[in-house]
Amino acid sequence: MAPNPSASARTPLKILMLHGYTQSGTLFHAKSRALIKHIQKAFPLHEVLAIYPTAPLRLRPSDIPGYEPSENNDTEEIESYGWFRRSNTANPPLYQGLEEGIAAVAKVLSEEGPFDGVIGFSQGAAMAGMVAALLENGRKAAFGEFEKEVSEGAGGVPFPASFAAPGFQHPPFKFAIAYSGFRSPGPRYRAFYESPPIQTPVLHVLGSLDAVVEESRSRALIDACAGDPEKDGLVVWHPGGHFLPSQRPYLDAAVRFIREQLDKSNGNGKPKEEEDVNDMDVPF
Repeated sequence: MAPNPSASARTPLKILMLHGYTQSGTLFHAKSRALIKHIQKAFPLHEVLAIYPTAPLRLRPSDIPGYEPSENNDTEEIESYGWFRRSNTANPPLYQGLEEGIAAVAKVLSEEGPFDGVIGFSQGAAMAGMVAALLENGRKAAFGEFEKEVSEGAGGVPFPASFAAPGFQHPPFKFAIAYSGFRSPGPRYRAFYESPPIQTPVLHVLGSLDAVVEESRSRALIDACAGDPEKDGLVVWHPGGHFLPSQRPYLDAAVRFIREQLDKSNGNGKPKEEEDVNDMDVPF
């Protein structure tokens, strides 16, 4: 039996993990434990490093759908965070605090990167799509184009200052996985998704019973990705709701996708034999 390589001898596989609205890095760590464990098992020659930042916007009880604060006290401290808040009054749609959320991610990328890829859930998946786009070559020009336009009373948002800051450098992600993801709506955010569409390979994992994110919103993100994601097998449905599926077929789907993208980035025509593919369940 070949010796198990020590952690110091293994190649790092660094993944940025972005939690959903009302969650935290700690909570997402707990909910994605099966996924990360499966990835590490599938890549024994790598040291999988999953980094879980917590979003900068601390939410109030009134920000939580269905939350009933004690004695109607909206100042109650709760451990719920978001990357942005959607305005209830702005038309077209406006994400309040988005620049702050993006800046928090930029800080993690600078201090703890470079990252090979990103995995996000719900609002974190929406953020993953936007951050992946921001790291792509030529994206800043798209922001300049849409910022000049005035559509439905709003031009595009400017290119985030945190990604244009002197000294900020990070290569494009090799992969992104969006669980229950969606596209930021309206004309303000077109530059994240158009001219060009998102070039980073994205695997979309969706729940057929998801009652939180409408299918049309998830399909808008799928349509914003280059190529034909559905035809290319980059859209996976699980028979559940708004959560990360932990059943073996869906964990295997994530592993296969990551392996394919790492092999492409390394210029390999054949997958590395880190795990016998015959040991993996076929999800569909």
